[in-house]
Amino acid sequence: MSLPAVLRRGLSIPVVGSPLFIISNPDLVIAQCKAGVVGSFPALNARPEHVLGEWLDRITTELAEYNAKHPDAPAAPFAVNQIVHKSNDRLEHDLGICAQYKVPIVITSLGAREEVNHAIHAWGGIVLHDVINNTFAKKAIEKGADGLIAVAAGAGGHAGTLSPFALIHEIREWFDGPLLLSGAIGNGNAILAAQAAGADLAYIGSAFIATHEANAVDAYKQMIVEGGAGDIVYSNLFTGVHGNYLRQSIVASGLDPEALPQSDPSAMNFGSTRVKPWKDIWGSGQGIGAVKSVVPAAELIERLKREYEAARVRLGVVAAPQAEELAAL
Repeated sequence: MSLPAVLRRGLSIPVVGSPLFIISNPDLVIAQCKAGVVGSFPALNARPEHVLGEWLDRITTELAEYNAKHPDAPAAPFAVNQIVHKSNDRLEHDLGICAQYKVPIVITSLGAREEVNHAIHAWGGIVLHDVINNTFAKKAIEKGADGLIAVAAGAGGHAGTLSPFALIHEIREWFDGPLLLSGAIGNGNAILAAQAAGADLAYIGSAFIATHEANAVDAYKQMIVEGGAGDIVYSNLFTGVHGNYLRQSIVASGLDPEALPQSDPSAMNFGSTRVKPWKDIWGSGQGIGAVKSVVPAAELIERLKREYEAARVRLGVVAAPQAEELAAL
């Protein structure tokens, strides 16, 4: 099955930038799309709720203006992430705003809901649902999702524990639709590896934290630059769901990353200050060893493109002269 047109239009590299809680904003999304990567953000980043319409108005307006000036090389589409768990009391409102702007791609998380998928399809959008195992993948497709995001071991934030090779293999045994892979993808080699394993697109988040446009404090960005796979701690303490976090942010909050309890975080109070996930405890995937400096998002994407094309040449996917021409652009 070929990818739907919306997932092919404007891409300079087979990558979707994952929605980063707090961090993703219109500046980052627009920069990603203009550079040929699907940019995305969580609807809950737009606060208070009326700001979501302002963000979507800006994103759609600026991308339309860019496309009018670059008809032969339009921007990639954008996506909005919706938490569809029933605890999200903004879901109905936010879906209504997304319908108004006909958001082309919606990434759904924390449960698959048939009525949500129907609502998105009604305005012409497609649904990509993130899953951590084959069972959840089947449920998502049964309830009407168009594609899947396989969140494998090593992904930033809430992540699974399965090898990407095992997870992709099990899903591809029965599903031939759009499939994205998330988990420690920080360079062009890993993008090509994701495709070789059976995914259509790579899903990259942590590397974009260390960009100029990202809404992260400088210390967070620098921790990404200085960190590696060994600096990632997997714990369910902070949100009740297992996720990957930067070791030094845990230490800075006065906790021992080697002795974290498994507990309901809503009942935890460390001294007089409650430790807040994402604000105090910073999420990250294991692929940050490839991140060497804080750069504009477009520069990061250019690096990924160069590495991806070089990997394709090395494996004989394309001829060397073609790669040299691309590198000269």
